[in-house]
Amino acid sequence: MTIQALAQVLASGLLTGLLYALIAVGLSLIFGLMDVVNFAHGEFLMVAMYATFGLVLATGLDPIVLMPLVAAVMFVFGATAYLGVVRFAMRARANPGMVQIFATFGLAILLQGAAQYLFTPDYRNVQNTWLGGRTLDLAGVFLPWPQIFGAAVSLAAFGGLHLLMTRTDFGRALEATREDQGAVALVGIDRNRVFALGWGLGAALVGLAGAVLAVFYYIHPGVGGTFALIAYVTVALGGFGSVAGALVAGLVVGLVEAMTTLVLPPSLKSVGVYALYLVVVFARPQGLFGRL
Repeated sequence: MTIQALAQVLASGLLTGLLYALIAVGLSLIFGLMDVVNFAHGEFLMVAMYATFGLVLATGLDPIVLMPLVAAVMFVFGATAYLGVVRFAMRARANPGMVQIFATFGLAILLQGAAQYLFTPDYRNVQNTWLGGRTLDLAGVFLPWPQIFGAAVSLAAFGGLHLLMTRTDFGRALEATREDQGAVALVGIDRNRVFALGWGLGAALVGLAGAVLAVFYYIHPGVGGTFALIAYVTVALGGFGSVAGALVAGLVVGLVEAMTTLVLPPSLKSVGVYALYLVVVFARPQGLFGRL
């Protein structure tokens, strides 16, 4: 193992980890806001990738240009999912937690089935993108430009989310609702409106990740499952509800996954991630950062 090869592995792990963090942060945000785990999160990513693919075909524009539009579409999609499904599941008087789990799980099955019906199980991809197939050579360390761009989008998204949460009235309303859902009603904050906007924001974040992935990853109805499990592990490692934890845990997951390929075949690269997850579960069940 040379220094150059090790640098290549670490750089790849960091870029992948930032993308994992972007995929996971919406899931963490929704849980922190409502104590609801969205089991359709992977399918939200799949919808974002198909939306990117469809918009590319309709407009002929590059996914990079269409990224804000995809995020806007996913914002509406996420808010609609809350208003049309989750809101009613939260009203259940018996076993509300299980009702919420099955509601979002059922939504995931519905979305995946609809994608298979409308688009068939065939693999699709966006061709002739600006960044597709391009790499950056840094002293013999080769970094794909799509992953570099994805990492930059992830950092920008986390920076924007931090400013939103700390500098705006909406962000303060989100924080207040996260702290005490009952008390916010006494000061005139509409909890359902905040929840709908929170789901929209979480979906918009995964929409950014979907637009980035569409540049270099195949699109098919089951693509969400490929990343959903990693997203759940990332959120659990960082701490359910912790936005900062999602960022740090995403980097840790990316690095551990990359380092695992040095000792195990690439097909077993997730073994190290799940082993780390088990250690954290036993040693610190609340995650590295706990819950905000």
